[in-house]
Amino acid sequence: MTATAGKPGFLVKPTLDTKYHIDFGWWDKSSEDLRMYLLSHLLPEQRERLSQTDEERTVDYIDPDTGEVMQLDELGLAIQIAAEDPNFINPQTSLVDSIFRVFLANGNVPLSPRELEERTGRSAQTILKTLSGGQVYKGIRPILT
Repeated sequence: MTATAGKPGFLVKPTLDTKYHIDFGWWDKSSEDLRMYLLSHLLPEQRERLSQTDEERTVDYIDPDTGEVMQLDELGLAIQIAAEDPNFINPQTSLVDSIFRVFLANGNVPLSPRELEERTGRSAQTILKTLSGGQVYKGIRPILT
């Protein structure tokens, strides 16, 4: 999204090619609890185990696609494991949760509604309409360029 020529401060309306991501800064300002929301995306056995501890240990995680080794806390590792489940994103998952899960699974790499359509099975037009409305859902916002 960019300012229109001659009208600084006015943003161009998002399109099907506008890139979105999870803005974790939004979570810092929100009254919602990010940890609890992240736990809701885990497999039941993972959720039960991690919800019973506040201890934050880090582990080495090897990205199965790139071979890159990165440090993740236990919750981050549990999310990566959950994302490998073929039902992590499914038709019964709400649209916003599906989009959020795509970003969790891909390391929050920005994607357009067209790209999100491929990963969620939901209409790019519906995704755009949802994400470009006045409300910010779960910190999913357009990348400002």
